[in-house]
Parts: sequence; C-alpha cells; structure tokens
Amino acid sequence: MSNFWGGCLCFAFAETNERGVACSQTPSASDYSFRVEIVPSNCNVFFSHLSRRGNRIRQHQGILQEGYTQYHADKHGENNPNGIINMGTSENKLCHDLLHKRLSQPDMVQIQPPMLQYADWKGHRFLREEVARFLSHYCQSPSPLKADNVVVMNGCGSLFSAIAAALCDPEDAILIPTPFYGVITEDVGLYSSARLYHVHLSGEVSGICEPPFHLTVEKLEGALNRAKAEGVNVKAVILVNPHNPLGEIYSAEEMTSFLEFAKKHELHAIVDEIYMLSVFGERNSFCSVLSHDRLPDPQRTHVMWGLSKDFAMGGMRVGTLYSENRHLVEALDHLGYFHCVSGTTQHQVARLLQDRAWIDWEFLPENRRRLQEAHHYLTTELQGLGVPYLHRPVGFFVWADFSKYLRQPSFSEELELWRHFLRNRVVLSCGQAFSCSTPGWFRIVFADQESCLQLGQNLCFLSLAFCV
Repeated sequence: MSNFWGGCLCFAFAETNERGVACSQTPSASDYSFRVEIVPSNCNVFFSHLSRRGNRIRQHQGILQEGYTQYHADKHGENNPNGIINMGTSENKLCHDLLHKRLSQPDMVQIQPPMLQYADWKGHRFLREEVARFLSHYCQSPSPLKADNVVVMNGCGSLFSAIAAALCDPEDAILIPTPFYGVITEDVGLYSSARLYHVHLSGEVSGICEPPFHLTVEKLEGALNRAKAEGVNVKAVILVNPHNPLGEIYSAEEMTSFLEFAKKHELHAIVDEIYMLSVFGERNSFCSVLSHDRLPDPQRTHVMWGLSKDFAMGGMRVGTLYSENRHLVEALDHLGYFHCVSGTTQHQVARLLQDRAWIDWEFLPENRRRLQEAHHYLTTELQGLGVPYLHRPVGFFVWADFSKYLRQPSFSEELELWRHFLRNRVVLSCGQAFSCSTPGWFRIVFADQESCLQLGQNLCFLSLAFCV
C-alpha cells in the first residue's frame, strides 16, 4: 500500500481462485481477480466492514454522549476524589437508601419458571395489569385503564425508537418543540431513519403574558406549515409534560389545545409524562392527558411513562406506553422481541407498583422533600451569581441562562463554555445539545447527594470567575 494523490492505493486479491476453490499453494496472477481502489487517506470506511447505516451509527456522537463518555472514564468517587462531577445526566441519586430498603424485601425475590421463560413480548400480563391500575390511580383516569392497551419495553428510549418505526417511513418527520431532551433525536432516527422537525421556542421574553420558551398552538401551526412548504411529510408530534429541560408543566387546557391541533392535522400525539410524579412545588400540580374525560383523538394519542425518573431507577430499564390503537400495540408487540424486560425485573416492578402504602407514605413524600431541598440549594447559588433561571419546581434540573459569560452570543462560545466546565471537572448540558435556538442556556442537574452537589457547584461556579 502506498500513498497516491493524498489517498491510499490498495491492491486486493480475492480469497479463492476463479473456480471458487481455496488455494493452499502460491497462486499465479490468472487464478485471482485483481482490483485497484483509491480511498481517502484515513482509510476508515475501507476497513470498517460496515454498511453506510452502520458507519452512520458508529460515528454518531452528540454533545451529551461526549460528556457522558468522559464522565464514565473518570468518575468522581471516594476512590477518585478528583474525578468528574456529573451535573448533566438527569438522574435522581437522592433516594438510593429508600429504594435499597424496599427492593431488599423478601417479596421482591421470586424465581419461578414463568420468570425464566420467554413471555409476552409486550410485557407479562401481571405487570401490564399492574401498570394499568397504577396509571389509572395516579393519572386519575375517569375509568379504569386496560392492560391490553399497555406495552412494556426496556426504557422510554426503546419506546420512542419502536413508535417511530411503527408510525413513520424513512425520512418522515415528527414535530417537536425546542429545546428538548436531545437523545430523542437518536431514539427516533438511528433505527427508523425518521427525523425530527423543530418547533423553535425563543428564550426571549416577547410580551408580559408570554414567558420564555412558551409553546402555543400557533407556533405548532407555523412549524407544520413550514414543513409542508419544504416538502416534509410530518406524521406525529412529541409533547413532553412535565417538560425536560424547561421544567414546564402544561395545563389540561393547554394539552387539550395541542391534542386538538394534532387531530386537526391527523397527526399522532406522542405524550411523554415520565416526570409526572416528580413535581415538588406545593402550588404546582400535574394533570395527565389520561385524566381527560374525552381525548380529541384516542386512536392517535399515545402516552409514555417509566420508572427512570419518578422512581429513580434508570438502571432498571422499564418504560411503558398506553395506547388505544390496536394496530400500534400489535406492531410494538413484534418489536418487543428486541426490547423486552427480564422476567425477574418485571416481577420486582409489579410488586413495587402494588405497594401503594410505601409509595404514598414513604417514597413520594420523602423524594419530593429531598428534591425541593436540593433545588433550593442550587437556585440560591444561582441567585447569588445573578444567573437567570426558570423557576419550575419539577424534575431534577434547572434551566439556567449563562449567556452573560459568553464573549459573544454564539453557539460556538456556548460550546467553549461547556468545555471550560468540563476542564474544571464538571459535566453540564448545554442548550445546543437540546436544539435550543438561543445560545447560553444550560441544564444543571441537582438531584445528587449534598457533598457531590456542593462540590460540583463550587467547581462550576468558581470556574466562571475566569470567564468574566
């Protein structure tokens, strides 16, 4: 192999002779096909042995993945006190003691033959029945929800992926307001080749009655019209409530208007309610779309929930979908073969969801108290620095405006500030990772033990002194 016009000159011989017989002796040139290929100088594609799709997946890495990878390679801990503090991944690390105590009880351990055998790919019947009862109670549905409409997969990311494959053809689009949890882009795109079409919400305050990043039906209509003008085929809209990263809680009236918009244009509405029980403000309440007496279009409304956030168990990998669309449920049943949850985990989750006394009197009140305390600690520090933020008592994070620390209002400067934090041993999530249209916004996760939260804040905020 030699250099040739800045590339690689590659000589390749077939592995068998022209009759398809492997040769054990030194062959003559006539026994082999011969080709010359010129490929780029790095030769990565030539040696990868992957399809174009495989290479696209392999090479894909967003900002969130980059920060997460560096964090995992150098985690802060007792044995690594100078490691990276993770204030970028939306995990609740405040209640491990409560979960350990409950998950260690004898009723959680059950090794029976059904747990070790292949099961219904959309979830064991006993778990789907328990999820239906759980959602009926906590979503305050007007009538009992049905287990036949429940699908269980290994996380809401898998559900997003499977739903996109079932609803969209390649290059079809799904509307989503920005900013949004950035990994949804990969969730809907890596397998199905569907794409997201952004409904950009501005961080600027445009009026007395309209806060920053405010979603309206008019903005959804405008984005859909632009998509149509560009020849984009929109099949669905994603609505996240409570919202990540804004922390916005949309009212029942707002959600109804969004669902009416979807019905008007025959769009599927994928409603993500994964933070529904993580509202800790005394004056704030959440209303699930499953509590509505009548949905505008039940056949095109699909509601997601999981244990990753409300029960602080992202590692359990359990997400649920409720949909009255039988064709969608049947399609997800087939895809569930690739995304199913282990039988023993399904048993544990069912037992947990059954235990209303523990949920209502132990876990939820204490979890909310700890979230509120950690949120107060972080926002007090932000106020001391004069950093604006959205005050939304929900979830594990605060959406804060660090634009005053940018040398100029650009996303390249925002990325440099993100790398500045990382060099100072703190991972945050910058706005462009969430497709935010206004540079300078960051999501800061506060749901961690006080020692880590305090150290992370100190490292983060002290590093800002070098940016002014």
